[in-house]
This record gives sequence, structure tokens and C-alpha cells, in this order.
Amino acid sequence: MPALANGASQEPVLFELLAALPSQLQPHLSHPEDNAFLRGVLGEKGLRSLVKIHERLKNFEASKPIPVLDTTAALARELSVDLEEKSVSGDVQELLKLLDKPHLKSLLLVHDTVAKKGYDPELPPLPDDIDDNEDSVKIIRLVKNKEPLGATIRRDDHTGAIIVARIMRGGAADRSGLIHPGDELKEVNGIPVEDKKPEEIIHILAQSQGAITFKVVPGVTEDGPVREPKVFLKALFDYDPSEDRAIPCMEAGLAFKKGSILQIMSQEDATWWQAKHEGDANSRAGLIPSKQFQERSDMHSELCKFNFMKPVSFIISGFRKSFRLSRRDKKTNKSMYESKKSEMYDMADVPTYEEVAPYRRQRGAKHRLVVLVGPTGVGLNELKRKLLISDPQHYSVTIPHTSRAKRTHETDGVEYHFISRHLFETDIHNSKFIEYGEYKGNYYGTSLDSVRSVLSKNKVCLLDVQPHTIKHLRTAEMKPFVVFVKPPTIDRLRETRKSAKIISSKDDKGSAKSFTVRND
Repeated sequence: MPALANGASQEPVLFELLAALPSQLQPHLSHPEDNAFLRGVLGEKGLRSLVKIHERLKNFEASKPIPVLDTTAALARELSVDLEEKSVSGDVQELLKLLDKPHLKSLLLVHDTVAKKGYDPELPPLPDDIDDNEDSVKIIRLVKNKEPLGATIRRDDHTGAIIVARIMRGGAADRSGLIHPGDELKEVNGIPVEDKKPEEIIHILAQSQGAITFKVVPGVTEDGPVREPKVFLKALFDYDPSEDRAIPCMEAGLAFKKGSILQIMSQEDATWWQAKHEGDANSRAGLIPSKQFQERSDMHSELCKFNFMKPVSFIISGFRKSFRLSRRDKKTNKSMYESKKSEMYDMADVPTYEEVAPYRRQRGAKHRLVVLVGPTGVGLNELKRKLLISDPQHYSVTIPHTSRAKRTHETDGVEYHFISRHLFETDIHNSKFIEYGEYKGNYYGTSLDSVRSVLSKNKVCLLDVQPHTIKHLRTAEMKPFVVFVKPPTIDRLRETRKSAKIISSKDDKGSAKSFTVRND
């Protein structure tokens, strides 16, 4: 290995290694095509140029160059003054114009700043009055700009100490890695905080600029923050932290609107999550109410609106399927996961957040379920029928299940899937039905397996269900498109339905109901 003039050894440079690599690897290549490919890649002119640039920069860095001057801007001004006193010539005038250009002046100022290393922050000296007998403390200095530090504090109810409650993900304190939840705050810029309220300390921090010095007693553990997997939620309500009296720190709150996509940064606190708007370049998180906390708050608000001196009645919407049950002979009306206990809970559901994920359909992937929702009589069956006629190879519908006996003109798997009453009840118990009902002593229902069967044939499954059933279909497996079919005006609906009749079910073709308008 060649030696340098000063006796130090030198490793082969990268460019030489790149040139020698094809010949070194040739004995290990079994196919001539591999050797030719490798030579072509390593011999590419652009790659060789990049390697040469890399070596030049590394050599320049190793030499630790020192700037000749750090006063070039002042020197240029002095030169301009001297030249103005000289005889006027074309070259002198051209140089004066060049030195007077703002771009050149800015370049010289930047050069002097870098040469002086003036871009480093000036930190104050460490305090020298630390008591050797007090608890082990950390002296932390952070350079603060207009960005908040990204930490909240609280007073311990038992000891009265000021404790770091939480560190906001992506904020200045989080990026420093020096302050942790559970640390006890002793001083801020030399000011003791034991006798101050959290609001007073926050005011001190808000008024501070430049370097801020903290004296803290480390918490019991200082494990690094656990980075949780990315979770995205769609907000189903508006939120303004300035109007929330429950938020621990209004300035740390994150405002959002209904429909906003939020990236959850931390769920360590069961009451207040940390989140940021999806796609926001600002990495600092803000506080939002957790799903459980928001549900409790909204439920409390709704209950306060009830007048408990008056009876409350709940109206269960009619069972609406392609095999609609007659209103005059309806016995049971249920959907999947419903029971006597859960019906009232479903009606009291509080919209908070819905988990979402980026989705892009891959080539060859199965089609997604299309759920149609709309008021009774709006024409969902007619819409499905027209779609099926338009492209029967692309669209399909589910085949319902029933416990009634098969008739002579019927075929199993065409009009219905015919199963025993015992098996139907077993499937109900195992939550295999999206919706089901009982009519004239027989069960009718639409199963999840019937939807899977349509999707497995690479067809779009068209399904219409009651609105409260949608939440059970919005799963990672189904990923349904939900289409609300808006009814026309009352006059238009009356005109189109004037002579029409709504058939209640396949088993009750004689029953019908004319169009009527209800004022509920």
C-alpha cells in the first residue's frame, strides 16, 4: 500500500475501487451478461463524475480550509470609495457597477458570516451557584424562536411541584430530546417556579426569546418516546380549542373542521391525544380530545337537553330491504349486532372520529362494495335494476337467505338461499347477517357471505341497507362506497309516484301502499 509523504497510510480511493471492481468480481459472475451489465453500470460517465466530485469534496473537508478574510464586505466598500477618486475609465466604471449590485453585496455578507461562524447561537454560561446537596438536576438550554416549546406543565396535587405533563410530538422540546414527561421543573431563566402557578410560568416562557435555561429534576425514567404507528382519523365534528374549557392548555390545542384528516402522533394520554393535520409541513403536534373523552362530553351535553319529566319515545325505522316486510304484518325488525340493549345505544351513537387509511386500488384487485342509502320510496331498487341491466357483467346483487320452504318454481341460490330455521338462528347468533327480519314465521336476511360471494367474482356488489347498518360494513375488508340517494322535491316525488305502488315483499305481492307524505 503506498505511503504518504508524512508516513501515514492511505486507503485506495473510491474512484480506483470503482475502476477495479469489474475485474475483481469477474470470477464470481457465472453469466457473461452479468459481467457486461456490471461493466456498463460502473463505467457510466455520470457515475464516474459523481465519484470524482465526492472525492474532491472529501479532500477539501479533510484539509480544514480556513477563510483568508472575514471582512470582504467592508473591503469591497473601501475599494469602491478609492475607485471613485481615480480617473474615470470604462473598466473602473464597470467594476464600480459590479461592486454596487445587491446580489454581490449579499454574497459578501454571507461569506463574512460563515467565515466568522456567526450563525452559531450564543448561549449564556452555565450557572455556578448550583447547590451540591440538592437533588440531581439537569441544566437544559433551548434556543427559542417564535415557535412554542411544545410542552405542557401541571402542579402535582400531593407535592405541589411543577411537573412536565406532556411533550408535544414534533415540537422544539421533543426534537431536543432533553425534556421528558415527569421531569420536575425548578427554574426558568434563573427564576424559581415552586411558588408560581402554571399560568404564570407559561407567561414567562411566552415572553422569553432566544436561549431559555431550564433547571429540572429528571423523572424516574427517561426512556425515549415510543413512536407509535401512523394512525389517520377523519373528524366527524368541528373543534375549536379556544371554546373548550376542559383543555389543559388552550395554546397547545389543534383546531379542525368536520371532514379534516388528522394524523395521530400520540395516544399515550387517554384523555388528550396529540395530532396534526395530514400533509401539514409543520411537524409539531397539537392537543385534541380523545375519542372516549369526546363521546362522554357529547353524551353529557345531549342528556342535559332531555326533559326527564316527560316521557321519551324512540321510533325504530321500518325494515327496508329488497324483500320488504309488510308494515301491517311486521313482527320483528332487526339488523346485525342489534339487541334490545344495543338499539338505544345505536340511536345514541356520538360521531367523533373515523379511522381512515390512504387507498389506491391495485390492478387486478377486487371491486369494492357499493352501499345505497336513501329514504323509503326514493327508488333504490329501480336504481339497482337499471345498473344491472346496463352492465350485468360488472354489477351484481346479493341473494338473500330465508328459513321458509322452497316452492316448486324456485331454485336454491337463485331467488333465495334456503336454510333451516335452526341454522338461520345460529347464523344470527354468530353475527353473520347484515340485516334480517321475521315475516309470517319465517326469517329473511342478507348475509356477509353473500356479499363476499359477489365480490369474489370480481363484480361490483350493489346493496341497500338501513343507515344504522352502515357502520358495521365500513371495515378494512369491505371498504364500501356509501352513496346517499337524495330524493326529489315533495311535488316531484308525488308526481312520479302518483300511480305507483310499493310492493312490500316477494311473499306479499298483493299488499301495496300508495304514496303519502308524513310530517314527523
